[in-house]
Amino acid sequence: MTVATALRAYRISAWVTGVGLLLLTFYAMPAKYLFGDPRPVALIGMVHGFLYMIYIVCSLILAERCRWKPVFAVVILAAGTIPIASFVAERKVTRKVQAEHLAPAGP
Repeated sequence: MTVATALRAYRISAWVTGVGLLLLTFYAMPAKYLFGDPRPVALIGMVHGFLYMIYIVCSLILAERCRWKPVFAVVILAAGTIPIASFVAERKVTRKVQAEHLAPAGP
């Protein structure tokens, strides 16, 4: 898998995980604790957990391809657990990878 392919997989997983976490946080949790309906948490929570595992794999593959420092990789992995953070991390990672690994070769 090339760096470009790993980056694409990471970006997709970051967005999907982020949307899932937003749904869990701002729809399912209020439905459970304000309205007494635990079904959205059960469904969305399970889906988010599965998607987060995919996010972890995609992040680790990209980290290995780009030779990230372990601390940076852990911060990026943690971004999938904080609402909105996966979107911020995705932009930061995309810019970093494009600048360091996908920049066009000079003449």
